[in-house]
Amino acid sequence: MTHKKSIDVLNDLIETSRDGAEGFRKCAEDANDPQLESYFLDRAESCEQAVQTLTEEIRKYGGKLDTSGTFRGALHRLWIDVRTALTDKDNLAVLEECERAEDVAVKTYQDALKEEMPESLRSLITRQLDGVKRNHDRIRELRVEAENNPMKA
Repeated sequence: MTHKKSIDVLNDLIETSRDGAEGFRKCAEDANDPQLESYFLDRAESCEQAVQTLTEEIRKYGGKLDTSGTFRGALHRLWIDVRTALTDKDNLAVLEECERAEDVAVKTYQDALKEEMPESLRSLITRQLDGVKRNHDRIRELRVEAENNPMKA
């Protein structure tokens, strides 16, 4: 993989992680459970740490950080707003949207790993993918719990 291609992959992952941080913050705002709000804020911080780590990698490769953000992320946050407005900030709706966003994040990281890259970069992306998968799985568990306990939703 060329340095340019590595930088492109890193920028894509940074956009995904930024979108994740913003999405988790939005989910925290929309959650009506203090524990869920705290969980989402913690995950937002984790995504921000991923952005910092990936940004450092771009600098190592002599690349430039793309600061534009993604339309997909903005659209997803708008969808969360619409959906929660219609459901009166229902935790289940928030969790469903959060799980959908994490589906996208998992796929983005998996796609990145299909590219040729230096082993050190592959190792970093694999570690971050493991974290994204843990987020996804935990959010799925919380969604199932909310579905099975309507009083908590």
